[in-house]
Amino acid sequence: MTETSAQAPKPFLYVVVCAAGIASDVSKLITAAQERGWEVGVIATPLAMGFFDTDAVEAQTGRPIRSAWRRPGDPRPFPEPDAVLVAPATFNTVNKWAAGIADTLALGTLCEAHGLGVPIAVLPCVGDALAAHPAYRASTERLRGMGVRFADPYAGGAEQDGRQGGGRPEFGWERGLELLGTR
Repeated sequence: MTETSAQAPKPFLYVVVCAAGIASDVSKLITAAQERGWEVGVIATPLAMGFFDTDAVEAQTGRPIRSAWRRPGDPRPFPEPDAVLVAPATFNTVNKWAAGIADTLALGTLCEAHGLGVPIAVLPCVGDALAAHPAYRASTERLRGMGVRFADPYAGGAEQDGRQGGGRPEFGWERGLELLGTR
């Protein structure tokens, strides 16, 4: 009798994408995650859907992008997550999430993931003026207290050539994966 070994399924990563200009490069994150052995499903805020090439991302992941609640009886398009990465995370999403507001699928998913004990990493994309707002500081503190891991996606990055951001360091998509550990 020949013994067959079943291949273990790849861990599943939910990538939550918010409406920020850098979202146009989310395919870089998906590629990095796939290279590290993750299977990826994308959940986007409704506004984020206009910030990246949805057809290309669906082709890259092999799954539909989720942005709206499914109807009762509809099949679940993604398995349960092994981890969640919010990138880019906006001021609005961070503050609503910390307050427990679940008025979009993305926010509802984030609120639920905490309750399920799923590891969550965040790469904020928030300008200095908004980051200085007391509500944002309180929100990030609250989320950190819930075990959410934050990284500065601009720390230590190579300078861009000025066409995007005028010399601002490149967005470090991989930093979020590093927060979640090796797969």
